[in-house]
Amino acid sequence: MSATTASVTPGKPTGPRFRIPKVPFWAQIVAGLALGVLLGWLARSQDISWLKDTLDQVGSIFVQLLKLAVAPLVFFAILVSITNLRKVNNAARLATRTLLWFMITSLIAVAIGLALGLLTNPGAGTGLTPKDGKAPENRGTWIDFLTGIIPTDIITPFATLEVLQIVFMAVVAGIAALALGEKAKPILTLSEAVLELLQKALWWVIRLAPLGTVGLIGFAIADYGWDLIGKYATFTADVYIGCALVLFGVYPLLLATVAKVNPIQFFKGAWPAIQLAFVSRSSVGTMPVTQKVTERLGVPKDYTSFAVPFGATTKMDGCAAIYPALAAIFIAQIFDVQLGIQDYLLIAFVSVVGSAATAGLTGATVMLTLTLSTLGLPLEGVGLLMAIDPILDMIRTATNVAGQALVPVIVAAREKILDLDAYNAASASPVDEYDAREAEQKVTVPVAA
Repeated sequence: MSATTASVTPGKPTGPRFRIPKVPFWAQIVAGLALGVLLGWLARSQDISWLKDTLDQVGSIFVQLLKLAVAPLVFFAILVSITNLRKVNNAARLATRTLLWFMITSLIAVAIGLALGLLTNPGAGTGLTPKDGKAPENRGTWIDFLTGIIPTDIITPFATLEVLQIVFMAVVAGIAALALGEKAKPILTLSEAVLELLQKALWWVIRLAPLGTVGLIGFAIADYGWDLIGKYATFTADVYIGCALVLFGVYPLLLATVAKVNPIQFFKGAWPAIQLAFVSRSSVGTMPVTQKVTERLGVPKDYTSFAVPFGATTKMDGCAAIYPALAAIFIAQIFDVQLGIQDYLLIAFVSVVGSAATAGLTGATVMLTLTLSTLGLPLEGVGLLMAIDPILDMIRTATNVAGQALVPVIVAAREKILDLDAYNAASASPVDEYDAREAEQKVTVPVAA
């Protein structure tokens, strides 16, 4: 049997004459935002119930797919990241510096939130009264926070998505694996393989982000509308301005003065993770992208695999610093409670110490109730903010994720382990880059005729 040879006409190009241009992932997200706003406005203005329900279902399915991987992803990411520290020189020093910068940036963020709240009085002139609020079903107290870290069994935290308890078990397992040494190698190999599998599956979900964007943004507009946002105009503006000041003011300043790198280049590299966080409202769901962009910014992979999962569950400048500071002032004004210097100091303390209570999931209700209970403010005030929470959570989560990528860059730069060539070259979307690498790994097999 002989192989057939295809004839090629000289002077004519081979292959398809027209190729559909590949749309960058960031452009797909932007298009999803625009389409979502348009469909949401249409559903609300024309009272199209089926369109509103469809948008709700599309957005809910996307978020549910992200949440599906949260529990095992957090466990194996934390476990593997702790064991990876054995490959890093000065691991204890890096871990300490990382935690320190988490605290420093949280303090700066909460100070900005308090300053904005005191300057603008977000609770004044809203027309809202204490009877408009109701206590949330889920609340956070220091007793619950401390006792809730240790699970009663192994299965329940995974079934009920108690992320803080999952983190605790992962840390214990990671430390035990380090102590066992070579005996734990089979477990570590399995854990790394499972983590790769989870991240691969999550990449497929992330590719659906443009569709998820249409549903999430569209339903938010259709359900809440602009009238509700108007009632909370000052508070909403404060949250967005506060996050913007941290995101585009404090972070670039730290990059330029502390890390001594180009801040614009940071946003070029980190933007895919920031925009996905804005849409998904989940730090943990965005974690694989955050880790890839941080590596692409020149941070060593072994250090990134520790710092990013650690940050995804504890580093919350938006949800745990800016937002609870503004919300506490807002609720205090609605309930006519005077806050003093000691109360503002307590807010700062809770923001730094209790930020792990947010656990990287969508929403910051637990963190807010923890803050209110510490200050002695009525928990019914949380009900006043629940209606507007999805709109606020987008910018909060984007700020969280930017901080989770920022701190490893700062620490790596200070420790002289940042790859400056990689940092200055970072620009491509990680999703497109990942697909390109996968395509390169495919082997073309010739077919015999």
